[in-house]
Amino acid sequence: MDDARSGLLQSLPAVGEFLDSVEGRRLVATFGEGMVKCELRHALALSRLGMREGRIQKPLVLEDLATRVADRLRHVMEPLARRAINATGILLHTGLGRAPLCEAAREAIQSASGYTPVQADPESGERSLREACVEQLLQELTGCEAATVVNNNAAATMLVLNDLAAGKEVVISRGQLVEIGGSFRMTDVMVQSGAVLREVGTTNRTSLGDYQTAIGARTGALIRVHTSNYRIRGFASTPTISELVALGKTHGLPVVDDLGSGALVPLREWGVGDEPLVRESLSAGADVVCFSGDKLVCGPQAGILCGRKSVIERIRMNPYSRMFRVCKLTLAALEATLAEFVNGTYRRNIPFYRMLDRSVADLDREGQALAASLGGIPGLSAGVGEDLAYVGSGSIPDEGLATRVVRLRHSTISSGEIARRLRTGIPAVYARLADREVVLDLRTLRDGELAQVETAVRRILDAS
Repeated sequence: MDDARSGLLQSLPAVGEFLDSVEGRRLVATFGEGMVKCELRHALALSRLGMREGRIQKPLVLEDLATRVADRLRHVMEPLARRAINATGILLHTGLGRAPLCEAAREAIQSASGYTPVQADPESGERSLREACVEQLLQELTGCEAATVVNNNAAATMLVLNDLAAGKEVVISRGQLVEIGGSFRMTDVMVQSGAVLREVGTTNRTSLGDYQTAIGARTGALIRVHTSNYRIRGFASTPTISELVALGKTHGLPVVDDLGSGALVPLREWGVGDEPLVRESLSAGADVVCFSGDKLVCGPQAGILCGRKSVIERIRMNPYSRMFRVCKLTLAALEATLAEFVNGTYRRNIPFYRMLDRSVADLDREGQALAASLGGIPGLSAGVGEDLAYVGSGSIPDEGLATRVVRLRHSTISSGEIARRLRTGIPAVYARLADREVVLDLRTLRDGELAQVETAVRRILDAS
């Protein structure tokens, strides 16, 4: 290591020196000594790495280090810093936590945060079924005989395959071997479940005869997996769930329908096409249907299983059920969310469906007002344009929803830098980039957020 880099490293303050400084004492008083030490060590480690690699070529001033630590601590510990404003046009944005919860779900979480009768029957005083209320609501909504809940849909799929077909073959169309986010593949889920994958057909076409030919003494189940995050168009076909159910009954085999997004209500009225409905799959005779709780259901992250009572009761007894169990807060939020569908108030009270309901005329009016206001900032040009918003989170991947956007371009600050400043502010504003412009989509803004976006843009450009 050369003398220059060695000198830079020696210039870094010790932890004790920083804590004894005016800046350090101020941070400790605000955030606590333990958290300041934790973030300080992290900042010092990054600085050492940057100096060794030559990316940092000047001493780190103690005041600058304090600012860096303070910014990080605010994002970790201040409630407002955990909020994000979604101006991306992706309604169910996986990176931003998918569906924003309805007000009733948020209140339910608050109520359940203390002691709550999550598994105690108030009437008898005896131990009760944790998901009894969720099951009742799902029976009303889907017509299922029974239902249970685990921590996500991948866990639900693994659990049902482990219970119905461990050590046996599960027949699946080759065109349904989906990969979801984070390189998580359906094939991996099936292997971990103990089931043996038996793929049939081709990528674009699978016939009922392909399933028929594959069925043998080792077959444990048939499965359909909804390709929720992609579509195969053109010369393509696959058996319906009704056809698979009929084939399964002929051979005494259970049929699993993994719907992924899990639509409880039709989406065609919003012009974005339909996802398969849970109720329709169960009506067709599927033995068990699994889907996500945090996509089109718009609740907390969860995997929901609905189906025949005998199958669900077996699944509840599976050791994996305990491993994949959800907490009291998830159950409380899910109950409150499902109640909105039962009451028919989901369009008014669930944020995702309110976003779908917003008219283009209203979006255009808001966009024009925001562009006119921001247009007065020196160096900034702002204009309103037409665009498409998308449902996101692997739901309805290729059908957009008409929207209006405000496009920003600055004469001296790059669009990437503007977007970075918006993301790192409090609250964080997430936009998208296109054609060297920052694009703010009005459809995914919630009540009161338009003014906050304007304030955020002004703040980051005033700081330049």
